[in-house]
Amino acid sequence: MRVRDRVETILRAWNLHETNRGASPIIDYDCHLQTAEITPASSRLSVLGELSDLCRLSSEEGDDWIAATTAAHMAYLRALMGERWPLDHYIQETQGCPANGWAPEYVSNVGALAQRNLGELGIGWGPQAEADLEEVEGRLDPDIVPDMIRQAVVEFEPTVRKITASTAEYELSVESTNVDAYWSYWLDGAGSRARLRLNLRHAHFTNVRARQFALHEVLGHALQSASLAARCATDDVPWLRLLSVHAPHQVLLEGLAQALPLFAAAGDRALVARVRLDHYVQLVLAELHLAINSGATVDECATHAHARVPYWSDDRIADLLTDRGTNPLLRSYLWSYPAGLDWFVALADRGTTVSAQEALRAAYRDPLTPSDLEALWPAGPAIGGPQRDPAVRLRHPSLS
Repeated sequence: MRVRDRVETILRAWNLHETNRGASPIIDYDCHLQTAEITPASSRLSVLGELSDLCRLSSEEGDDWIAATTAAHMAYLRALMGERWPLDHYIQETQGCPANGWAPEYVSNVGALAQRNLGELGIGWGPQAEADLEEVEGRLDPDIVPDMIRQAVVEFEPTVRKITASTAEYELSVESTNVDAYWSYWLDGAGSRARLRLNLRHAHFTNVRARQFALHEVLGHALQSASLAARCATDDVPWLRLLSVHAPHQVLLEGLAQALPLFAAAGDRALVARVRLDHYVQLVLAELHLAINSGATVDECATHAHARVPYWSDDRIADLLTDRGTNPLLRSYLWSYPAGLDWFVALADRGTTVSAQEALRAAYRDPLTPSDLEALWPAGPAIGGPQRDPAVRLRHPSLS
């Protein structure tokens, strides 16, 4: 059995070990369904030992892709058992890019662009900005949300398939839940079947949000994952066919899903404004991610957050810091959002038609790593931020 298949067998056993004990699954999307019965792993320590042996073997065989992804699983597994690496090392091992962050001036410039876009919609920047934006976008009754999403999928799917060259079929089921977690929506699945969960505690929709949702979750994650699975069904791919949010491909998956409106609906002013705002917010979240993991106090982080995003509540800020500072999964995974979005926004704004086309088509064929993306567009920005500032600089309310 080749190393790739052996690693996948261990990951399936580890996944079953975790779910049997009521913990979160390890596998988020299975691109290569198996019918063989799975025996759960005996312990996390046994999984670590087996993965370590295979990581070493794949490195010796020169299989860098398998080695890097296996190392990401090992890093996350160690974090689950209590090891707390410095953030940059942890992000490098799991997400495959540095946790450098972005200069405060760059974040402010992105924020200024977002505010200009909001201003064009008649929305001022301040404590009511988010509420005003939702009012302009048109809040939706929950009963009509599914129909609005379906309409948006029908509208955008031909364009997304054209720019990604995807012909894969997919099936989408939708479930509702109500949990105390950071996420509003979560997609997982296997093969061509994707499951979307709506967290009713946080999920709320406007007309624009429904359109953004259709691009992000359905034509982004669901179609992309099904496209990878379709390739696995016909080709002997070199990569692990089990996708996990703590692995190096997540920067691609989250980055492109967030930025997809810039490629598929660039003329939709309201939708583009949402992406510009999300870009700014994600960069601010990256500042907080770095700060809370670099010795800053909660009070300092909260002051910074209020200065950067005046419509955030104390409760929201507290949850943001908790997720990024204490949760082993989110400490890794949530970095993929700003790292990926910033790169794909730059590709949409400054990349050539050829570079954008190559990146989008490749993204629906292979679970690309940050290094793969940078190789596709060498002129693009460094994923994860440029050279890191020696100190994380937080803002005072008067500098908002």
